[in-house]
Amino acid sequence: MQRKDTGRRRGRTGYDVESVLDELYATPPTDFVSRREARAAAARTAGHDEDARRIHAARRPTRAAWAANLLLRSRPEESTRFLELGQALREAHRTLDAAGLKELSAQRRSIVSALSRQAARLARDAGQPLSDAAQREVESTLRAVLADPDAADRWAAGRLESALTPPSAFPSGTDASTASARRRPSRPAAPSAARGTRSRDELAERRRRRREELARAEEAAEAASRRLRDRHAEHTDADASLRRTRDDHEEARQRVSDAERRLRQAQQELERADRERREAEERARTAADALAEAEREAREAARKVERLAARVT
Repeated sequence: MQRKDTGRRRGRTGYDVESVLDELYATPPTDFVSRREARAAAARTAGHDEDARRIHAARRPTRAAWAANLLLRSRPEESTRFLELGQALREAHRTLDAAGLKELSAQRRSIVSALSRQAARLARDAGQPLSDAAQREVESTLRAVLADPDAADRWAAGRLESALTPPSAFPSGTDASTASARRRPSRPAAPSAARGTRSRDELAERRRRRREELARAEEAAEAASRRLRDRHAEHTDADASLRRTRDDHEEARQRVSDAERRLRQAQQELERADRERREAEERARTAADALAEAEREAREAARKVERLAARVT
């Protein structure tokens, strides 16, 4: 199966953020957030801050998108053939190949139905059964993969976050009879050779206009698809930036909280030291008063001794 190169980054320690992301998008949606946070924390602890931010920015897939990712990973051969069918079907539609469209359209309907049932079984076996609405979203995703090369690339990457919708430029109802009508020349309505020539000219002109209209529609659809991809990329970048900003804010808040705690401790220590200083000063004053009193008593005792000694002599 052709998988887009997502630019794997493996360091000397063997750490591979792409493998972590692949693992996340193979994780059932109910366990996605807890596993994402655990993997992001492990990357941050290992010193891979940028990888931790990428992991933390990963968005939980819907159940239908997860089932489509699960189908791709669990049925690689069928998925490869399905991607090849989409390429062939788009080529037949582009060239208005009636015979090719007839054969490929029949395959499309049966394969989409079969693969959507396989996805439902895989989800059920994983303990995540699909609702009817989710299974219809899986079918919509598979039809989009057939119709749109960008959708095919996104599915082949195995990291869908939401279901895909087939583009209007490649309607799901296109069949071989429509293409055949585009290619089949009209019979001349009149027996006259001049009228037959005029009819053929008119038919050729209508075909030319239809081809031009189809080309314009395809160009408009491609432009809309590019704008959608650009908006999706901008949204993804903005969401990742928001997550990083929230992480930075949380880290700053934690640092402020730690600083406030240390400040409170320092203030408490300063107050305790002030109390001890005041108590020590009070003890020093008391001791000084006691010393002065003792010195006074000693002087009086000495003078009394001198007076008594004088009387004796």
